[in-house]
Amino acid sequence: MLIVKDFKSRDNPWEASAHGRFQVKPGVFVMKFGEQLRSSVIREYQWYYIDYNGLKAELKGATGPPRAGDALGNEWTEEDEIRFVGKLEAELEKVHTKQQVKAMEISRRIAVSEHEVKDVVNRLNERGLGEDGPSEEEFMLLEEDLSDIIADVHDLAKFVQLNYTGFYKIIKKHDKMTGWHLRPVFDTRLKAKPFYKENYDASVIKLSKLYDLVRTRGNPVKGDSAAGGGQASFVRQTTKYWVHPDNVTELKLIILKHLPVLVFNASKEFEQQDSAITSIYYDNPEKWDLYEGRLKKTEGAEAIRLRWYGGMQNETIFVERKTHREDWTGEKSVKARFSIKEKNVNAYMRGEQLPAAIFEKARKEGKKSEKAIAEDERLASEIQYSVLKKGYKPVCRSFYNRTAFQLPADARVRISLDTELTMVREDNLDGRKRAGDNWRRMDIGIDWPFSQLPAEDVVRFPYAVLEVKLQTQMGQEPPEWVRQLISSHLVESVPKFSKFIHGTACLFPDRINLLPFWMPQMDVDIRKPASHDFGIRRPGLSGTTNTSDDDEEDLDSDDEEYQAAVRISTTNGQSSSRVLPAPTDSEGQTVDQPASNEDFPIYDSDDEYDPNYELEEARRIGGWHYYSTLFATKGRAARDGTLNVLKHLVPASRSSQVPRSARLQMLFGSGTIQQKKFKAPPGKKIYVPVRVEPKVYFAAERTFLGWLEYSIYIGTIAITLLNFGNHPTRTSFWISGIFTLLAILSLCYSVGIYLYRSKSIRNRKAARFYDKWGPSVLCVSLFVAVALNFAFEGRERDVW
Repeated sequence: MLIVKDFKSRDNPWEASAHGRFQVKPGVFVMKFGEQLRSSVIREYQWYYIDYNGLKAELKGATGPPRAGDALGNEWTEEDEIRFVGKLEAELEKVHTKQQVKAMEISRRIAVSEHEVKDVVNRLNERGLGEDGPSEEEFMLLEEDLSDIIADVHDLAKFVQLNYTGFYKIIKKHDKMTGWHLRPVFDTRLKAKPFYKENYDASVIKLSKLYDLVRTRGNPVKGDSAAGGGQASFVRQTTKYWVHPDNVTELKLIILKHLPVLVFNASKEFEQQDSAITSIYYDNPEKWDLYEGRLKKTEGAEAIRLRWYGGMQNETIFVERKTHREDWTGEKSVKARFSIKEKNVNAYMRGEQLPAAIFEKARKEGKKSEKAIAEDERLASEIQYSVLKKGYKPVCRSFYNRTAFQLPADARVRISLDTELTMVREDNLDGRKRAGDNWRRMDIGIDWPFSQLPAEDVVRFPYAVLEVKLQTQMGQEPPEWVRQLISSHLVESVPKFSKFIHGTACLFPDRINLLPFWMPQMDVDIRKPASHDFGIRRPGLSGTTNTSDDDEEDLDSDDEEYQAAVRISTTNGQSSSRVLPAPTDSEGQTVDQPASNEDFPIYDSDDEYDPNYELEEARRIGGWHYYSTLFATKGRAARDGTLNVLKHLVPASRSSQVPRSARLQMLFGSGTIQQKKFKAPPGKKIYVPVRVEPKVYFAAERTFLGWLEYSIYIGTIAITLLNFGNHPTRTSFWISGIFTLLAILSLCYSVGIYLYRSKSIRNRKAARFYDKWGPSVLCVSLFVAVALNFAFEGRERDVW
């Protein structure tokens, strides 16, 4: 692993691009793709990988005349191009054929295992009273066979992912080295042989059902998948994680060995549209109340969305409202919803159809209790009133395919994995009629990746989102396998991640000024080295599924464009005889390395003054407000510049270089370690979540009252010295004046600090609530005043 950039001499700002994404320039760790390919070889596939080194050698074997004034080699000719394309086609055919053959083999193995499992389960269910059923050994053999199939699916997914990366890397290298543009043509060839588009969801669901049957010895848990959620003695904990696309299939296969895939209609054959979930989020496009409320997690913050499952032909739409509750209220955050027919959505959202008419049919049919219908009607009335009164309109759509894992009738552990997450604009703010007068646009459905949309209308999230919901008794630990999963290299924790917040922030860069805290992390590679032995195993092997050849490392320097934050071979669950020190992820670097000034957080956020933000806001307003802000900004800049010059002119002690610790030396070597302090674009701020409870307000008030008491004591001393002396003198007058001044300064300081803290708490700013200098300065001042009083009083009485 090599560090190839000097971060001390490089400025790392991040700014909005034309497509609404915020680009970071993080540290670039380079691992040669040849090394990655060699270390990731699976023995079964070792003769079917792309011949990356051979294709790279072809690029270096140009046969044309020498390039004028260039020492890199000869010109690339048409004969060279024909030879290279022919070899590339042969490699593509080899990979595609192997993928097709292996996929068919896995399908046949699943079908055979399904027949064997059903046969064993039937014998178990049909045995007589005195007859012996299938033996434990039969179930163990079936479990081993299914584990072997799971390992095959895992290996095939890794094989496809690595070859897909290899083809695009070699095409990029070809276009760069030769000047001939092959990528558009090769994209067509890839579409003709789409080995990389194999979807394993159907196989995962079949394997999950079979593995659950075998694991439970023919007695799978049955019941309502939604049961267990209303028990008051349980505490629910939800955490969210990002998953790199390379790890999605492996993660699914690991989870299904512990939890079955949740299927609501087991009698129906799985179709891809069954996993699709689409939501339309509403907000006020002028104030963005719902966006800011959900971002800041204010008490009572709401999110309103319309959701449906499956394709666009689904007639049942769920109107949902999520309400955030702070812990100090003693209440839990609530998600409530009711269903409505698609044909009635427009009339309902415009206020033309009242909630009573929506539930009239439900009352007549009597399928729900009157209490439940009354609650739904009240919810519908409140949502309709909010939409009409506050001007909420559809602004953002989220689409994803969800795979949920849960035991039916047992909600203690529920895991969902959302892939192909995409956010799409639904508004008409820029004059374009995307949805027209309808509540949703109709030019897209579930045809991901929605290539028909313009770039400014869509944001494709680069990762999958894993959500782990644990509902355990007080003091009870979650299952061991869950703890291993969430601490493994397969996931990256992103607390409080929200699809609605991310989509709105990315799709409306000109209207949203407050950004979520995870934005700077978007372009940092989240792949990490394996922290412990955790992954897919083949039965009977101590290691993981893959076996790699311990060849020498590929030190070819032509692969500088491949960027990886980790040793990718470890994510394949492989064991190697060499253990090389690999860097942690970028976030780990920032935490481990001490910053030059620990007072400053990693984000420039609400906790400090940002002149660019205020100036950009004033520029939008214009007029005298802009000019006054401009003069104030320039004045502050001149003041700060003068103070910096004086600081460098005044002699002061300088910090010395601290030797790098043994741990950092082992992880990063002697190269430069990245230190990041992300800077938001002009006119925008990164919002860092701040927890505000009533006790925070009370603490600020108690601190203020404490300082007020201190000021009263000092003032009392001053009054005593001035008014109650037996022989008032000039000395006692000056000493009382010093105590009076100290009391006034203490009072003013305490008032100023209290106002600053109160404003920060109200605005939920990540301010520094500790007081670094105030107590020390006031205590020193009090000591000086007492000492002066003692000295002058002793002199007055001729003690010295």
